[in-house]
Amino acid sequence: MANSSLHDADLEIRAQLSLAASPIFAIRELQVRRENNELVLRGRVPTFYFKQVAQELVRAVASGYPVVNRVEVD
Repeated sequence: MANSSLHDADLEIRAQLSLAASPIFAIRELQVRRENNELVLRGRVPTFYFKQVAQELVRAVASGYPVVNRVEVD
């Protein structure tokens, strides 16, 4: 169980770092958390395109976890 918790924390960190490395400032402000065996992406961005880019960045490091995109578009 402890190993699973470490993996989950590492997964969140990898996902958050992938967003932080984006050249799009709004994407860097988003949050990723593991909830119920899913990675949940939250925050706000100005365009639907940025929402999709953020989702694909997280999906690239999701290690098989489903990505739930709850980002809101202003």
